[in-house]
This record gives sequence, C-alpha cells and structure tokens, in this order.
Amino acid sequence: MDKFIIEGGKPLRGEVTISGAKNAALPILCSSILAQERCTYANIPKLRDISTITDVLATLGVHTESWQNNTLVLDPSGIHAFDAPYELVKSMRASILVLGPLLARFGKAKVSLPGGCSIGVRPIDMHLKALAKMGADIAISHGYVIASAQGLTGARIVFDTPTVGGTENIMMAATLARGKTVIEGAAREPEIFDLACVLNKMGACIQGAGESTITIDGVDSLNGVEYSIIPDRIETGTFLVAAAITKGTLTLKNTRADQISAIIDKLQDMGVEIRVENNNEIFVNGNHDLKAVQVETVPYPGFPTDMQAQIMALACVAEGVSSITETIFENRFMHVPELMRMGADLEERGPTVIVRGVRRFQGASVMATDLRASASLILAALNASGHTEIRRIYHLDRGYEALDQKLKRIGADVVRERGTL
Repeated sequence: MDKFIIEGGKPLRGEVTISGAKNAALPILCSSILAQERCTYANIPKLRDISTITDVLATLGVHTESWQNNTLVLDPSGIHAFDAPYELVKSMRASILVLGPLLARFGKAKVSLPGGCSIGVRPIDMHLKALAKMGADIAISHGYVIASAQGLTGARIVFDTPTVGGTENIMMAATLARGKTVIEGAAREPEIFDLACVLNKMGACIQGAGESTITIDGVDSLNGVEYSIIPDRIETGTFLVAAAITKGTLTLKNTRADQISAIIDKLQDMGVEIRVENNNEIFVNGNHDLKAVQVETVPYPGFPTDMQAQIMALACVAEGVSSITETIFENRFMHVPELMRMGADLEERGPTVIVRGVRRFQGASVMATDLRASASLILAALNASGHTEIRRIYHLDRGYEALDQKLKRIGADVVRERGTL
C-alpha cells in the first residue's frame, strides 16, 4: 500500500484549483439510471470512489463512453441488470444510491447492504421506510435489499433527523413516481441542491432543495443531460487549514465561498485571515497567531463533520484550550491517538475532545484510519518538525484528487512511496 513521506515546516504559497465535489458527483452519477439518453458530467474528480460507482453502474449496464479531462460520459440506454453486488457495494456506502433510481425506472432492484463503516453506523432504514411508504415491497434477504414496485406513488415522507443519502435516494425515486412527494426534515447540503439542479435539467419537477421541505411532482420520463458538478467544499476547507497550519498564503480557485460559511467563520475566529473574491476565489493568509476555538459538528449549514479532523489538527497548534465536539458520528475520533503520536495534547471526554495547544507537531510514523483522518495527519505533517510517514493513504485517494501533486506545486515536501505495509 502507498504511503506519504512529508518533511514539515515549509509554508505553502501559490494557487490551488479545487476539484469537483465527490459527494455531489456520486448521487448525480447514480441519477443517470433515470435517464433514457446519454449524460455528460463535467468537473468530475478522478477518485477511487468515482471509479467504484462507475463499476457499480457498469454491472447494471450503464456504459462509460469516455472519461477525459474530468468529463465523464455515461450511456444508460443499455441497462439490463438490477443487482448491485456486495463485492462492489462493500467498498463504498454511496452505492446504495442506485436503489431509488432503479426502483423508480424499472420497478425492481437488488442492492447489497452496505455493511459497517469505520466512522460509525450509518443505517439505511430511513431510506427503506420511505420507499415502502411510496408503495415499494421491501425485503432483506441474505445481506441484500430486494425491492419491487408496480410504479411508485408520491407520498409525504418525514425524516426525524436529516439524512443526506436518504434525501437523495427518495428525491431521485420521486421524480418518476405518480403524483406529488413531499420530503419533510430533508437534509440541506449543497450536494442535494446540486442533485436537484441536475434532475430538473433532465425534466424533473423539484422545488425546495436546499431547504428542510422538498416537493417533487412526478413526471413520466427523464432526458439525458449535460452538467458541471459543484466544487468540493471539504477540499476547500482542507486547503484553508493547510495555509493556516503552515503559516502560508494561498489563493483557492474554482470554489464556492457561500457553501463553507461555517468553516470560514471558525477559521477567522482562530485568527486566520480570509478574503473572498466573487464567491469563486478565496485568499487565505495563515501568517498570524492562532487562537483556541470551540467547534461542534452539526448538519449543514453548520460546521461539517467532514472538517472535524482537519480543524482539530489546526487547534493542536493554537494557543489555549480548544474543544471539538462530534455530534454526527459516534466513532470519528480515530485520528486522536495518531495526532498524539505527533505530539498533540488531546483528551477524549465522550463526544468531545479537549485540545491543549502545543507549539508544533513532531514528525512520526502514523497510520490513516479513514478519509478525513488521513487529511488531518497530512496537515499535522506539513506543520511538523522533521519527517512524517503516513501509511494507508489509500483512504485519501477516495476523496482528494491528486493531493500530493497539488501540495508539491505550492511548496510542500511530500513523496508518495509505493509499497506494502
């Protein structure tokens, strides 16, 4: 397995172009199942998760015509199978997002249960209850969800807690359902709004995406589409922290400042200088003393759980005592012992980590446990004295496009070494 070797202590300077959002691309690619014609998607990041979802779609009969210059062309006209096997679904939970589209267009689907996740349990029971309310017959057998319907019917769906995947699955299913579907308690993430934009461009009738109530009037069919995916807000936040933790200066391009207000606010509270130009360009100057911060992860538009590990790394080298509270996932502090190996002063108290600032991280050998934990270790390594070896960075390749190459171009001393554990 590949590993990163990073020599820390070098301020990052220059420009970074932010890639397309993985968490927007995955459901949007699944929505191609609903179309009867070719779909062309621009700004698609080259990531392991994208390759996995195209493999899942390929098993159904969705043909990848081309994938060049971050533009992916899919042809769903040859769909002939309705099974998403465990061998593919086990490696990425977002594969469950083929369930709603398959059921809506073809009236049947067999999708492997996603299984466990290193950052906590993420059940799909809300997806299944909602689809059942729309008229689907749902059964669980031998580790698979087996669903069928003689045409879905619009319904009032109430999510007691916001679920991003559930909102996406039901929104896609409702596009071809008879009548009106109302989703109350819907998740509000920008990626959901992006999915709604794609579906509407395909001929769907969706209102309210990005708010807590979404209304979908079913239509008979959906067309092909050409669409460009939104920038990745978590990659943007990660590079903002990278500038701050190295006392560097960066200009981030092809981004959306309006989608990361909670991240920007917390970084400014810590003393990071940030300026926004025309919403799509952000300048960050990290050459300031850092102050302690209190962070609690909450659903959008609050502070995202996917930035918790990164801001914890930054708080480790801020003056004073910070607190980081995780309310979304119950097992998302696996980066804590690895950061402590690098000299961080951290104390877990249930869902909260108390962070006592130190002057600087120290290089060490560490192991990544999940995608965002990988990012936090890289950020710590960029700050550290000496060199750091980060193993199992295959997690990183799931969600950051060519991160080592981007870091090199702005002055980081990072080497990807190929090999085994």
